[in-house]
Amino acid sequence: MPSLKEIKTRIASVNSTRKITSAMKMVASSKLHKAQQMIENMLPYEDLLEHILKSFLVSTPNTGTPFETERKTIRRVALIVYASNSSLCGGFNANILRLMQQTIDDYRQQGVEEIVVYPIGRKVEERVAKLGLPMAGSFIELAEKPNVSQCQDIAHDIALKFLDGEFDKVEMIYHHFKSAGAQILTRKTFLPIDLSTELEYDDERDLSSNITTARAQEYLRKKQRDEERKVIEANPLNDDFIVEPDLKTVLSTLIPKQLHLMFYTALLDSNASEHAARMVAMQTATDNADELLRELNLQFNKSRQQAITNELLDIVGGTVNN
Repeated sequence: MPSLKEIKTRIASVNSTRKITSAMKMVASSKLHKAQQMIENMLPYEDLLEHILKSFLVSTPNTGTPFETERKTIRRVALIVYASNSSLCGGFNANILRLMQQTIDDYRQQGVEEIVVYPIGRKVEERVAKLGLPMAGSFIELAEKPNVSQCQDIAHDIALKFLDGEFDKVEMIYHHFKSAGAQILTRKTFLPIDLSTELEYDDERDLSSNITTARAQEYLRKKQRDEERKVIEANPLNDDFIVEPDLKTVLSTLIPKQLHLMFYTALLDSNASEHAARMVAMQTATDNADELLRELNLQFNKSRQQAITNELLDIVGGTVNN
């Protein structure tokens, strides 16, 4: 059995660790709230633009835009992979890297050897360097501080390379943020534009709560559905479009905006998911520290009581001998 001094030293160590994990949980919660606000401010515009663009492309035959044309033979692929710069966020990075590896293996089985990665985050960049894959650049700062103009430049560069034939297909790998307790690992086609996602579009999100328990999340979803039933439903968009000044001008304006917003939305989703994953991981670590402290305090009290009992027995034994 460890001595009282050893137990006290371990209690102090666990207490110190608990303070750190508790502080990191509060910091992650604060950052998550800011990330949720950024998504909430941008999401209505992005959703409506995507709906308008895809409805327009579906309802207008023979648009002739090269952004929606699938290549018959896929030889060159680009992957946009979103992760974080730091760890201590549970399985957030490990899941992303695992899906990236599966995607690379899938393409190699199809005979695709030229795979270029856009690594958003230090963890992805380090893994891609180990794999020896070509990288399109370093975007470590972007993972920490989402920047609209930089996202626009990267999306524009990818679109130009797709048009020039340098890429036959572009995919994004990231965590789709649904709530503080649910982040969905997503593999999504960036180019060519996937029109089928308009019919099955699901963007249910909880951007107002940091609660991570399943029961609380289910309650919030039911409450949100009840509130939505009370609101008068908006009329669907009219698919009979009148194009001014001409089709080419409209598409050349809308499509780059949509690609930029897709890139930026995925970055915000990944950023919020990272903070949510870190908040959950630090909360779990704090709970484990509390449980360990409870056991150590119990062990300390038992050891102290045993030491007192032994001293009393020694005193009584000495008195009897005298």
